[in-house]
Amino acid sequence: MRALRIYAGPAARRHIEQHGLQPRDVGVVPGAAGGPKGLILGPLDRFIFGEWLARTDHPVHLVGASIGAWRMATACLHESVKAFQRLERDYIHQDYELEPGRKSPTAAHVSARFGASLESFYGGRIHEVLQHPRYRLHIVTSRGRHLLGREHRLATPLGYLGAFLTNSVRRKAMGAWLERVVFSSAGAALPFATTDYRTRQVALSEANFQPALQASCSIPFVLKSVHGIPAAPPGAYWDGGITDYHLHLDYHRSHSTAGNGPGLVLYPHFQKAVVPGWLDKGLKWRHGASHFLDSMVLLAPDPAWVRTLPNGKLPDRTDFTRYGVNLPARVSAWTAAAVASQQLADEWQEWLHKPDAGRVERL
Repeated sequence: MRALRIYAGPAARRHIEQHGLQPRDVGVVPGAAGGPKGLILGPLDRFIFGEWLARTDHPVHLVGASIGAWRMATACLHESVKAFQRLERDYIHQDYELEPGRKSPTAAHVSARFGASLESFYGGRIHEVLQHPRYRLHIVTSRGRHLLGREHRLATPLGYLGAFLTNSVRRKAMGAWLERVVFSSAGAALPFATTDYRTRQVALSEANFQPALQASCSIPFVLKSVHGIPAAPPGAYWDGGITDYHLHLDYHRSHSTAGNGPGLVLYPHFQKAVVPGWLDKGLKWRHGASHFLDSMVLLAPDPAWVRTLPNGKLPDRTDFTRYGVNLPARVSAWTAAAVASQQLADEWQEWLHKPDAGRVERL
């Protein structure tokens, strides 16, 4: 059974038909939010960053939200293959203490433990991320406005209800509640246009790297929001996936800023659909590809292959409830999925060796 499916926008398909695909063709690599689903992308990450993109010296923009931001920041570390292996191991074995009588850990406890894990992971190494000679990192966060400007036990749920209702009418109008704030390294310009949604850009530094990354991973009501990020506008910062779940960004209009070559967007993803925001998950009419993705090559697992994984699905956050306190069972299931996903990387390498445009499906 083939595990990997390859999709591409019209500009990317034309390029592959005429020239194949080389590392120098890639100008942007996005990393989606999605929690444990990102575990199946580990082997692809290790090959793409550890071997394939390492064959060139042109600049590449890495754009990430939530777990995708953690992955893209990891790509900027020295010996990134080892770093990706540690990320996978740490993520699979994460565990949180339950207070007596509770079925889930408190948001404060999860935030404290997650912050400690980031400090352990990147401590003393932030300069490697910020000073990478080729990679320009962009960490996407969601900043609350007005009622969501500060976390509160009553105001925050009401604010997210307002955001949900507003977003249902018009995605851009949700900017009244939440705005996209992108923390970028090395003074890099954004590799996408921002007319689609209210956006700010902040310079990434040693001082704000960890709080920005933690904010990008702070799922509302699961973790606490992050306040007081140095050099950033005041307010509550949450998971970047709220505004940009799968980073359906306007790469089409500004991909030429990414570097030499055609500036294609190479997207290792866990599904075909590139859903704009977290609140769009149930709005199926927003799941189709737009002209924003014309230059994108998207790698995703075949749904039939996914059904061969433990529980017949990708790892996801429901597994915390499914397995409860049975950590060994969850570790076993997630490890099996991560090991099986090596097939995705193997098939991608085989396709690159002999590109077959006939296998490239319409995005």
